[in-house]
Amino acid sequence: QTGTPAQNIVVADKQGHIGWTIAGPMPRRVGFTGRLPVSWAGAAHWDGWLQPAEYPRIIDPPDGVIWTANARVVDGTELAKIGDGGYALGARAQQIRDKLIALDQADAAALLAIQLDDRAIFLQRWRKLLLNTLDEAALTASPQRQPLYDLVQNWNGRASVDAVGYRLVRAFREQIWALVFAPLQAYLQQYDPTFAYHLIKQSEGPLWQLLQARPLHYLHPDFPHWQALLLAAADQVISELGGDGGLAKRTWGERNTLRMQHPFSRVMPWLSNWLDMPAEPLPGGIHMPRVQGTRQGASQRMVIAPGFEQEGIFQMPGGQSGHPLSLFYRAGHAAWVEGESTPLLPGPAQYRLQLQP
Repeated sequence: QTGTPAQNIVVADKQGHIGWTIAGPMPRRVGFTGRLPVSWAGAAHWDGWLQPAEYPRIIDPPDGVIWTANARVVDGTELAKIGDGGYALGARAQQIRDKLIALDQADAAALLAIQLDDRAIFLQRWRKLLLNTLDEAALTASPQRQPLYDLVQNWNGRASVDAVGYRLVRAFREQIWALVFAPLQAYLQQYDPTFAYHLIKQSEGPLWQLLQARPLHYLHPDFPHWQALLLAAADQVISELGGDGGLAKRTWGERNTLRMQHPFSRVMPWLSNWLDMPAEPLPGGIHMPRVQGTRQGASQRMVIAPGFEQEGIFQMPGGQSGHPLSLFYRAGHAAWVEGESTPLLPGPAQYRLQLQP
């Protein structure tokens, strides 16, 4: 038992057994799901804590793999015990699952490759939607749309630092999301000014369903039909990203540049050169295994096989020392940026730090 906040925990042993459960205390909820705040003045309350035997768990599943990726792991009554704590959309977990199942032999290099997978599978249907939106009539009516079409048509399907198509398709989805949900958000903010629909992590499902059905009663009132809304989203991408050299210059790395700042340099910017990590373009993004943003992402990458620790791999942003004058202040950071296969275990000791009274 542990008193830490409830988190996924996945374990393995050297006999090959694997398991998943929740680490940390879990309340036994009565009369409510935990998804929304409710008053305890009525029937809703906590009836103590779940006992270890009541915890949801998965042990040695038939397909031989377990994945989490901050997404939902179980369903039904087991999910009801956990509740909806804002788990992530399942796209990243699905991509990890498919790569795991496809492995004939899982070694450290293969598992690191999964963590570094920056294929934009989640955006494939959005790319198709954008290309279908920019049909012959749309391109004839507005020739400035042609470069957008060409760049998206020729994308490499990855969130690499030099990828232009990925950035354009992602921006197209973001524009559509904002336009489709704007009326609903404005309506709900009449009752709760702090409401923000982007905080709902499962909005992709209803958004895509609306785009497939295209009901007129849910169409943004500024547009006569759904095709007009989609074209407006495409035109907004051109307007926002088309300047300063054109769309072809808008690489993903230009936007996804690391901003890893020391707390001191945020208030004393002149210290940035000494305290901050280099502002480097990063591959990867949301909804894929290589989850990386300007200020957030995977805090570490690690592969360890019990009994074969000498083959383990470890990557971590930042450095081994918190002292900016230390030789190790940035040690290992470049390996995390580049995705290099650096060893988990230390090499021979070269320095010794002694704390003496």
